Amino acid sequence: MTSGVPAVFLDRDGVLIEDTGYPHLEEDLRLAPGAAEAVRRLNQLGYLCVVVTNQSGVARGLFSEDQMKAFNALLVRRLAAKGAIIGAVYACPFHAEARDPRYFHADHPDRKPNPGMILRAITEHRIDPAKSFLIGDQPSDMEAAKRAGVPGFRFEGGNLDSFVRDLLGH
Repeated sequence: MTSGVPAVFLDRDGVLIEDTGYPHLEEDLRLAPGAAEAVRRLNQLGYLCVVVTNQSGVARGLFSEDQMKAFNALLVRRLAAKGAIIGAVYACPFHAEARDPRYFHADHPDRKPNPGMILRAITEHRIDPAKSFLIGDQPSDMEAAKRAGVPGFRFEGGNLDSFVRDLLGH
């Protein structure tokens, strides 16, 4: 049996894009410094780039699931236009404080710090966890990575490409 593909799990808000507080409109989409370059570098090194993002704004009634999906698709297109390929996007709209009962869940398996999105991606894309890692900006990202059995690295701002270059040594 051949081993799976290496992947990098990337949080969205605060890592790939500037966290503007529940971003969901086109004008909210501001790529973080070095985001496209970082994803392109990871692509060139053979990593599948997978977005894993909590999106409680849906549960809170701030925007619809369709708006969330459209915003994520816009992000993928913006990055692709710069030669940076996102292989998959996983988003969790569920939350314990949901206004919309369809999105109520006290502790959804996909909501970070739970590892559900990462584990599903590993299965659905034949990812090798031993060759993979996560970059996030919150303690919940680090905990989700730990629970999924992949290393987690905390990005605290600055240039994402510099962070990735320092992390990988190239």
